[in-house]
Amino acid sequence: MVIAVDFDGTIVEHKYPAIGKTKLFAFETLKALQQKNHQLILWTYRSGDELKEAVDFCKSNGIEFYAVNNNYPEEIFDDNISRKINADVYIDDRNIGGFPGWSKVWELLENETEYMKQLEEQNKQSNPKKGLFSKLFGK
Repeated sequence: MVIAVDFDGTIVEHKYPAIGKTKLFAFETLKALQQKNHQLILWTYRSGDELKEAVDFCKSNGIEFYAVNNNYPEEIFDDNISRKINADVYIDDRNIGGFPGWSKVWELLENETEYMKQLEEQNKQSNPKKGLFSKLFGK
């Protein structure tokens, strides 16, 4: 799964342009997600020196991102590329309802991963030749 993660207000307390205090369980959760082979993209408002500080801060805490403000490491930004990052999940303090905390993020992602695996297995066993439309709508 590709997971886009905000920095200010999500990994650290919002003190932009300074780097705030690390949020409880932020790096532990990010490391555990990486160990489960999820691709993490740092998705932040920061740019220039402030972005480098954030990347270095994360690196010093054991997290190196798959990409930073890009969909993949080699992507070169120009006006023809959308700035929306293509991810399966977005972790951001600006979500509706605010940031739920890293323990809740872990719980949701871990349960979703297990749930999706169970659904896939059930679909393989009960409908081995049906297409997606048939699986969704029973036709």
